[in-house]
Amino acid sequence: MSDERIFSLRNRWFAGSVGAILVIALVAAFIGLVWLPKAHERNVMQSMWEAICSAVGAPAPFRAAGLPAEQQKYPSSVIVNAHMMEVGEASVGRGATLAMACTMCHGARGTSPAGTPHLAGQPASATYKQLRDFLSGHRPSAIMQPLVAELDDQDMRDLSAYYASLERERIADIAPSASGTPRLVRNGDPMRSVGACSSCHSPHAVRPATPVLEGLSEAYLSDQMLAFRDGRRANDINGQMRNAVRNLNDAEIAELARYYAGR
Repeated sequence: MSDERIFSLRNRWFAGSVGAILVIALVAAFIGLVWLPKAHERNVMQSMWEAICSAVGAPAPFRAAGLPAEQQKYPSSVIVNAHMMEVGEASVGRGATLAMACTMCHGARGTSPAGTPHLAGQPASATYKQLRDFLSGHRPSAIMQPLVAELDDQDMRDLSAYYASLERERIADIAPSASGTPRLVRNGDPMRSVGACSSCHSPHAVRPATPVLEGLSEAYLSDQMLAFRDGRRANDINGQMRNAVRNLNDAEIAELARYYAGR
């Protein structure tokens, strides 16, 4: 009888204790599941339901704040695979004619004198993907978007084939394991979930739609890494570059840009 009287809602002390616990639980749930996720500076949640789903670990559709709504779901409209490009001699010839309009920025032989990226020797799939991303708006550029607006898909394939056929004027033959190579290039930083740069960006690492970085402008390389880190660029498949650079500081980005520019 005594226990029934204690654990009874008619007992004002018991009822008050239960009410206080419920209030604390509701406040804690609101803070942990709603307020903290919505207040996080990298969060782009649009609703309370999405905030709750994020807090409990449920996957949400990818959104990049810098992209228009129709381009937020996917980082690119290009399907990347090992056999995405078929390059023939006729395609290279047509691309050479189209490339005459690109020489002011990218050089007569695909090697830029103006700090814009070198296209000579780049894998055709890498150049093609970037051209398609410029056209679709997945990679915003006030300069490139108007220039690719008049190109159709075959034009982009031809341009990519032509630039891939050109020999690069300068790529230093330095193994990624050389003593002067930055640790992030050789080994990455597993404790920060940073992979080795050389595993993807190397003349010997044949990965579809992945550019070769050797000899590119230091300013260009630095700006692109900062753009991925800061969210100004988000056309990397599966967020690979954003994941790679999000934990890098300015000094590390500068070191990597200097290293690849000097090769």
